[in-house]
This record gives sequence, structure tokens and C-alpha cells, in this order.
Amino acid sequence: MPADASWMGTPGPDFFDWCLSEFCSKFSTRFPMRALKVSPPPICVPVHSEVPKLQGAELASVYYARRMAGDFYDFVRVGPTRVLFGLFDAAGFLKDTRAIVSAAQQTFRNAGTELFTGRDVNDADAMMDLCLELNRTVMKAAGGVRSCPAFAGCYDERSGIVCYFNAGHTPGLLRDQTGISELPATGLPLGLFTHMISDASMVALVPGAVLLLASRGIIEGKRKSEEFGLERVKEVLRQSKAPSARELCVSVLDHVQQFMHAAPTHDDATALVLARNL
Repeated sequence: MPADASWMGTPGPDFFDWCLSEFCSKFSTRFPMRALKVSPPPICVPVHSEVPKLQGAELASVYYARRMAGDFYDFVRVGPTRVLFGLFDAAGFLKDTRAIVSAAQQTFRNAGTELFTGRDVNDADAMMDLCLELNRTVMKAAGGVRSCPAFAGCYDERSGIVCYFNAGHTPGLLRDQTGISELPATGLPLGLFTHMISDASMVALVPGAVLLLASRGIIEGKRKSEEFGLERVKEVLRQSKAPSARELCVSVLDHVQQFMHAAPTHDDATALVLARNL
């Protein structure tokens, strides 16, 4: 017991230190403590669902090799004749975007299914609501501002109409009997402003028409200082005789590699194709 300890007067600070030391030493002797094993937090990994089979059409999307950054695509059937598809490009490397993309995927599937359920769905209103929900999800998962260009559409198998928004993504490319037309941005990228919303537009796919989405990694693939560019993507689409949606995706990625004379490792390179057959 310390010299200043007194049972009759006010205990000094050394007395309390001594009591604490005695208690801890005896407690640890009687109840030995084991090192706690703390598991690291689970890594959020987006999971791709199987591409839904369409009536009279095909959907496909292909990455070049492995993902390095924030590209992600997904599909989900939201009704007897409706299928949602989307291509997202969260800014940053893979380790920084996993949680963001995983959260966006859950919103895309859950909110998308809820918004498009029912007979009297207004596709344009539902797409804008989905855009708003995705925007909030990206900002919440990122803990602030994080640019995430996105192109999402709902394809109606009965009419061949795609209702879509293009939130700051590279233009979608539509090939039909009239040639190739661009589907430009209808708003800013997701993740920049809390109440940001992109307008919804509609486009009809006639039999034989193809809708191609190319990620920024394709457009920005470089040979020396020259980019592959949107015009070369158009030319690939114009000249392609690919018999399936997947083979058209692969053809686009092959042309990028040939142009660069190397594997496109500067960024994710992703192509998504919706092709109407009947």
C-alpha cells in the first residue's frame, strides 16, 4: 500500500493508482485474457445476374480482361415484358469503388423492380425516379461527391421501345436502317448533386436495330496521343457483321486492342449491346 494511503482520511491519488494496479494484476491472473481476433469488414463485391432471355432480342455485355476501375453493368427483369439494363462508370480505382457500385446495384435491382411493377407504369417517370434513387445511393455510399456516369434503360419486348436516361455517360449508339444515331447525355453524372435528376427519353428499336453502349475506357484508348474515339466505335458498329450481341461486344473490344497495339489497361473497357432480332 502506498505511503500516502490512509483509511481515516481522504485517499490520495497514489492510493487509487495502487488499487487499480492490484485489481488488474489479480484479475488477469485469475481470468487470463486472450487476444481478440477482429475480422476485417466484408468486401462488397457486385454480383452479375444471368442475362435474361428476351423475346425477339438479345442482351450482352463484356469487359476487357479484369476490372480495374469502376465500370459495372447489370440486367434485371422487372415484369413479364420489361427488362432493365445499365452501364455504370464510378470514378476511381476498383478498391475505391467496390462499395459504391455494390450499393448502386442493389438500388438498381430493388428500386427498379418496385418502380416498374404494375400495369399502369409510366416508363419515363419510373426511369427518372430510378435515376434519383441511384444518385442518392452513390452519394451516400461514397460519403460525398463521386462522379458516376451511367446509362440505364428499360426495354419493352412488346413494342421494342427503350426508355432510358443518360447521366453524363458516353452517347449510346443506335444502328438501324437509317444509319447510326447518338443518344447523348440527358443530365449530369450521378453522385454530384443531391437532387440531381436526368430526363428520360425514348427510342424505338425496329427489327434488326442495335443499341451499343461503350464505356469511357473504350473511347479514351490511346495510341501515342491519339484516342480511339467515338467515331471509330461508330465505324466498328457500322461495319460489323457479328451474328450475336455478345460477338459485337467482343468485336468492339478487339478493335480497341488492335488500335492501341496493347491491352487496354489504362481504364476499364466495357461494351454493352441490345440487339432486336424480330
